[in-house]
Amino acid sequence: MKATRLRAAGLAVALLGTLAAAPPTAASAAANGGGTATQAGATTSCTTDPATPKRQFRAMWISSVVNIDWPTKASQTAPDRAAAQRAEYLGWLDLAQRLHHNAVVVQVRPTADAFWPSPHEPWSEYLTGVRGQDPGWDPLAFLVDEAHKRNLEFHAWFNPYRISMPAPGGAGADLTQLAPDHPARQHPEWTFAYPPAGVAGSRLYYNPGVPAVREFVQTAMMDAVTRYDVDGVHFDDYFYPYPSGTYQVPDDATFAEFNRGFTDRADWRRDNIDLLIREMNDRIKAAKPWVKFGVSPFGIWRNASADPNGSDTTGSQSYDIISADTRKWVKQEWIDYIVPQLYWYIGQYPAADYARLVPWWAETVRGTRVQLYIGQADYKSGDPAYGSFWQNPRELSDHLTLNRAYPEVRGNVHFSAVQVRANRLGATDLYAAEHYARPALVPAMPHLPAKPLLPPVVTGAQRQADGVRLSWRQPAGGVGPLGRATSYAVYRFDGTGPAGACGFADASHLVGTVRATPGAAQSWVDVTAEAGARYTYHVTALDRLWNESPVSPPRFVR
Repeated sequence: MKATRLRAAGLAVALLGTLAAAPPTAASAAANGGGTATQAGATTSCTTDPATPKRQFRAMWISSVVNIDWPTKASQTAPDRAAAQRAEYLGWLDLAQRLHHNAVVVQVRPTADAFWPSPHEPWSEYLTGVRGQDPGWDPLAFLVDEAHKRNLEFHAWFNPYRISMPAPGGAGADLTQLAPDHPARQHPEWTFAYPPAGVAGSRLYYNPGVPAVREFVQTAMMDAVTRYDVDGVHFDDYFYPYPSGTYQVPDDATFAEFNRGFTDRADWRRDNIDLLIREMNDRIKAAKPWVKFGVSPFGIWRNASADPNGSDTTGSQSYDIISADTRKWVKQEWIDYIVPQLYWYIGQYPAADYARLVPWWAETVRGTRVQLYIGQADYKSGDPAYGSFWQNPRELSDHLTLNRAYPEVRGNVHFSAVQVRANRLGATDLYAAEHYARPALVPAMPHLPAKPLLPPVVTGAQRQADGVRLSWRQPAGGVGPLGRATSYAVYRFDGTGPAGACGFADASHLVGTVRATPGAAQSWVDVTAEAGARYTYHVTALDRLWNESPVSPPRFVR
């Protein structure tokens, strides 16, 4: 099976243009949110356009560590710092909307600190330039609210163990440089420096082998989950530190004290991270069953030369170098989605060929409830430091085209926001035009709890100077976060007549989504409507997990 899928990947690379035009199989379409139309009781098998999937996760990472994306260092000295940082963030949301993204992944705990008034950890220095300084506002509340106004999912990105970043002279490992009330200063026994203090690149980490650390970091992150309306919790690839030279992680004493009967330290370290992942998922689901939990790991689990279940690669292995058994997390379904960082090109690169890794990850998630999104290296596009392959403006778009051969691939996340906006070589424009030309709904997660929604009733459709204004009401339905319409999808068909079930199978007729306004009449303006054209509109209700109601009765505009 693996060899067959690898040959399919090679064929996809050779026939990228053909693949873009070819209709998918019914199974492929169904896996991507189309294919089988189920609205209004239909079970028709539909031919869908692979360029306009109805459901596809689309996001970019917005990094705060060392002010990579947001907030900028410049904002820290603005006359009105909070206003400047709000405006910067709104600019990122505007970009997400223009690209038809449906989510943002925002780093809110980059170095054991907080972008909200946490009772557990100090304010992040990346807000003010000073560790522990109160910025005078609640950034996380603003981040979530503004994303939701645009009907973008908000995934709160946390780094579990990193405490500090490198500083000149190895000072990144100096506990005294942390905020005065930092928990690491109160519990130095929870920490280690790696590489050793005084060595270039040294920084501080919480020790994953200390049970009190695992409890504390979960509690610190859960504070944001319970207090804010986040849609997802997101970890990146930092667990145990990446190796540096020949330095060893200094956990001899920790292993001796807390080995839990393990005799192999590598197995024990992996189990420490397994416990973090499993327990964090349990705590999230106990508090808010609808909040998704995802991880974005290094793109190689293990190589086939080391493990028969591994990929046809020769690069570094997360299983061995950072104690991250990512395949196990998928197979045990301890996470809801995984975003492997496949930051390599398509081609003859035996260490890590994108065209070899996509099928491996597709096969890994197949048969599980875990959704697969791919982490894309927008930062490499057009940068000569990464070689000639990344001077091809089509490289990223070709990645997304290749993904279509694997229905398990349900979306993409782009690293990072400043690189997406930079649009070097026009690469962003190219992949957006070829793959994100229409809106898309976030893939539903049927394994998470849900309650059926009633269809909306469209009460008005009036032409006005800027388009067609639709109005609708939502019949009273369930109560609670799972029983209400969170947003709506609007479909438009040319002409005035009933739409067939297959018209809703992909995004060809999806013109937009809009956030629900609790307790108020719902309305939205279709600014793309042409003057004098005849249209038929339908609206569906979506819950907070993007489960869709039956379609509304039609509303005609003549």
